[in-house]
Amino acid sequence: MEDREEEEERREEEEEEEEEEEEGSPPSHLPLAPPFDLCDTSTTVDPSYIISLIRKLLPLDLEKQPQKVEHNINSIQGSQIGSLEQDLTKDCNGMKKTTATEAPEDYTSGRNLVDDFRDKCEDLYNDKKHSSDANMNHGMSQEFGEEERTSVSDTRKTDLSLKNDPWEDSGCILWDLSASETHADFMVNNLLLEVLLANLYVSKSVRVKEICLGIIGNVACHDVLSSAIVSSNGLLETVTQQLFLDDSTCLSELFRLFTVGLQGSKFISWTEALLSEHVLLRILWIIGNTLNSVLLEKSIEFLMTVINNQEVSNILLQRLIKLGLPSLVDSLLAGEISKLADGNNQDRSSVNDLILGLVEALSATDSCSHVITSNSDVLSLVCSIVKLPDKLEVATSCVSAVVIIANLLADEEHLMLELSKDFSFLQGLLDILPFVSDDPQARSALWCIVSRLLSRVIINDTGMSYLHEFASLFVGKSHLIEEDIEGHPMEDLEESVNPDAHKSYATTSSLRRIACILEKWLIVGKTANSEQDVAGDGNSFDSKLQRLLNNCHKYVRS
Repeated sequence: MEDREEEEERREEEEEEEEEEEEGSPPSHLPLAPPFDLCDTSTTVDPSYIISLIRKLLPLDLEKQPQKVEHNINSIQGSQIGSLEQDLTKDCNGMKKTTATEAPEDYTSGRNLVDDFRDKCEDLYNDKKHSSDANMNHGMSQEFGEEERTSVSDTRKTDLSLKNDPWEDSGCILWDLSASETHADFMVNNLLLEVLLANLYVSKSVRVKEICLGIIGNVACHDVLSSAIVSSNGLLETVTQQLFLDDSTCLSELFRLFTVGLQGSKFISWTEALLSEHVLLRILWIIGNTLNSVLLEKSIEFLMTVINNQEVSNILLQRLIKLGLPSLVDSLLAGEISKLADGNNQDRSSVNDLILGLVEALSATDSCSHVITSNSDVLSLVCSIVKLPDKLEVATSCVSAVVIIANLLADEEHLMLELSKDFSFLQGLLDILPFVSDDPQARSALWCIVSRLLSRVIINDTGMSYLHEFASLFVGKSHLIEEDIEGHPMEDLEESVNPDAHKSYATTSSLRRIACILEKWLIVGKTANSEQDVAGDGNSFDSKLQRLLNNCHKYVRS
């Protein structure tokens, strides 16, 4: 009986499989279609769904007839949505990409919705502007770590209400979708920016503000939509006012938004929004006081953007320098180097690199290099990186330090003599050789420093002990020097033949000076060190010295 039931079940399964094959289901043993033959349905989003998400972001406590706004958004015509949806699904990838200028005039039932809502936002902006200005300097005298804790404590009850709230869910979905230019374009044409602006006005939740700033930051990444942001009345001013929040996550998103804005085509509008002194002071204060590594990274990236954009730099950088940027950089550098010296740099390598990159950018900028070079503390701090014993753990920082020192010494000749007597500094430079091998700029900077240091050594007036220290240093690091020159054969010194030949001149000059010191030591110290020479012993001091001397001559004469 049981066998008969099993046989019937097997027969039914076979019949079902045959029916599936007849319906056109591909056999399981066949390979899947290539990726480029499949429609990317992940980008297909129902426009009405996006609009419903935007509607859910309407702040509950929005003043002045919020019902009218919600009613107008509800009045979007179904026929227009259907027509748009057909356009969106024409392509194989499920989306028809349009720019802001190519988009339909209005996806809504009429321009009265846009005008009414924008009028509402303008009224809110004008009503709140004066009260916001009165509080712009709030918190400037406190420790930022304490501010963050206080802020989180004050807003914890507000944010708990968002835990299972449709607002946060809808906002996070829109935040993800806004990474797509097509989706972002559709959102902007359906009042997303106006809704976010209203939330920034009235919401007291730092989580709400973080999501709003994150969405605006994504929209700003699409340069074609940058004009919509800067032309939205009150948006840039309201965004800038968020600098006076005390929440690190909000401020991280805000600095990301500033960075993207300054990198886009509308950077002048963003620059003008940041021009006021109290805004720039607040920026410097946040950078100097934050305990949050992510916020510090985002804020330094913002400063790097200011430096790298010449037009922005001409406007903002000089103001920042007058307000104390060099002292801030000095303080940041000192703090990070103290962590390096203590071995507490495991989780802050990216921060170290960013700070050193900031110092490097400032030292190479004509408008402020003199301010950096005139600060002897900066040079001393950067030199201390070179002297760190374990270079492998801080290799990237060491490479940046070499470039910074080369820039600083170019304008401060009087510092050369003092450094030329610092054997630990020279030893640190030679230890960095393997890390700059693949970086022509850093390698050239390193050999330039060595060349200029050794040029200050007066060989004929140098005592035996001094010569012995130099000779011992070069012989001890001979394997590093030899590996470097073997990996970088001598180039023709005629720049007309080789435009990069001037980069090799520093190496040649350094090796020539090293050879002179070694030759002098062979003459003066031969008797004193004869007992160290063991004939045929390749590891002896003199044997290593002679091999290094030969390699230096070979490189210089090639």
